[in-house]
Amino acid sequence: MTTTHQVAAPDGSTLPVRIVQTPRASTMLVLAHGAGTSMDHPSLVALQHRLAERGTTVVTFDFPYRARGRGMPDRLPVLVDAYAAVLAAIRLESPARLFIGGRSMGGRVASHVAAAGTPVAGLVFLGFPLHPPGKPGTTRAAHLGSIRAPMLFVQGTRDAFARRDLLMDVLRDLPAATLHEVPDADHGFHVPKRTGKTDDDVQREIADVITRWITER
Repeated sequence: MTTTHQVAAPDGSTLPVRIVQTPRASTMLVLAHGAGTSMDHPSLVALQHRLAERGTTVVTFDFPYRARGRGMPDRLPVLVDAYAAVLAAIRLESPARLFIGGRSMGGRVASHVAAAGTPVAGLVFLGFPLHPPGKPGTTRAAHLGSIRAPMLFVQGTRDAFARRDLLMDVLRDLPAATLHEVPDADHGFHVPKRTGKTDDDVQREIADVITRWITER
């Protein structure tokens, strides 16, 4: 069952929220979109429904800049406050286990929400943006060590936003982290034809990985 809601954000904007609910689901996962997309991006919509089919209620929403029809992301504090507002609005309806995360920037914002002390059962990062392309670094991961909840990193091995050696350095210091690599996938989880896989194959794989990881928690 799919329902839509509206949530008031602290900056005064109204955020659209979509919930794809699974009957008798024991978990809920909130997934935020990436910087250049929205909750209506086809891959996020497909993932939301695939996860729901596998037994997890999934919530997606638009950040304030998208709700206002803008293309430039808001400052990080505005994004974090908006994410927290969505969690506060849905928490009364959520089952016992609440997971949060997102695609690229959305996952980064979720990590700051968790680092600020919001209690969650775990975090799901789809292409964590460790650094901008061509500007390798790990400062964006400095706060991850303060998160005690389990973390799942789903990363393409050709992701220009996360150089593999730097990501491995970060994960070595995160005992609660699990890494699932998608061979030859880029930041958008697209794979070359030579792999013999389609984007749809990869998206199904990601849905299976997330479902299994949530179940194991």
